[in-house]
Amino acid sequence: MDTVVYGPAVAESDRTAAIRNYGLDPGADGGAPLLADGDAAGALTNLVRLAARLCGVPYSVVNIITDDRQRQIAASGVDPAVCSRDDSMCAKVFLAGRTTVVPDASQDPRFVDNPFVTGVIASVRFYASVPLETTSGFVLGSLCIFSEGSASPTAEQIGMVEVLARQVVEVLELQHRTLQLSDALAELQRSNAMLGEFAGRVSHDLRIPLTTILGYVELAEDDPDIQPGHPALEYLEFIGRGGRRMLRTLEDVLEYSRVDGGLRRERVSLLAVTEEAAHDLGVELGFASGISCADAELLADPVQLRMLLQNLLANSLNYRSPERDLKVAVGAAVTRQGVTVSVADNGVGILPADRKRAVEPLVRLNRAGDAPGTGLGLATCQRIAHAHGGELDIQGTPGGGATISALFSWELSEPAVRP
Repeated sequence: MDTVVYGPAVAESDRTAAIRNYGLDPGADGGAPLLADGDAAGALTNLVRLAARLCGVPYSVVNIITDDRQRQIAASGVDPAVCSRDDSMCAKVFLAGRTTVVPDASQDPRFVDNPFVTGVIASVRFYASVPLETTSGFVLGSLCIFSEGSASPTAEQIGMVEVLARQVVEVLELQHRTLQLSDALAELQRSNAMLGEFAGRVSHDLRIPLTTILGYVELAEDDPDIQPGHPALEYLEFIGRGGRRMLRTLEDVLEYSRVDGGLRRERVSLLAVTEEAAHDLGVELGFASGISCADAELLADPVQLRMLLQNLLANSLNYRSPERDLKVAVGAAVTRQGVTVSVADNGVGILPADRKRAVEPLVRLNRAGDAPGTGLGLATCQRIAHAHGGELDIQGTPGGGATISALFSWELSEPAVRP
């Protein structure tokens, strides 16, 4: 008997679980296994047809071998079927670590009593089997070609079947990775939902006492018994300043947690959304503010685009250079990938060594002269860019300053609106 060659750390009793990880349903009712991906099923059917045609034999199948059964997930010339592992021809050789070619199975001691050879199930004579070994060394089953009559494929033809077997494995590996990605995406969505729920609850629970404290601070500041110069005024100012800063932090955390939720993408005007974002900051576009915007149409979630522009404009206002009048240019560039929205200013800029850290949540650069902040503005912009299929990019502006851009990908858009 051939020596068994098995994949790393996969016990024979764990075969069924490992096979399920590849999107294959062994089935509890004895039925044929189901592929999770319809495209994968079509690809495997084409591969087995090609294998049979290449070798001039009528039958070809992809067998998945569980701990107790052989299940055919694709077949040419026969209908996919299920049999016990004890009756399977491939189960006897698929772990041998090499291709098995048998000119006449009725003369081979390994198969002479097999029901697929004796006529109980079939009367196989020519038989060839190629193991389906994954990149991790786990053998899922076999690509098998066979005939009830004689056949003499050449070594080159058998070599081509081995190539097709590797393609079968590639299809199954792709399905495996797709399932892993789907699981990771589902976990990410669950995590984001929990983050949003937690942030909303904490924000609500903390906002009420904070607003109450700030309300009493304002009442105390207006108390006629507390005149200018009274020592309590300084303490009230500290309390009010700290409370307002905490409220801003709560709002920023809540805003950050809500990004990556359900996108409501629609056609929006960059100029219109920029005007709204600037208005939220108490400024207007034009010569007086130093902020200009070139209009463009893009597909984006208008709320998230406004949030991104508001954060970037706020940074330009907060980190302006004391040596020159502020100038901020909001623009857009249309590419095959999507629309890249950029905000370029002539402020103090961000050093190349600090650009990676600048987009991390709750990280502040703490440079001399910097305005106070929570360290969530650029991190929120990064999440908005990711939610729209793009990236946030930080570069220097010629002459000084920072140019921050975000790609809004076409991939989530209707083909009709692509350039």
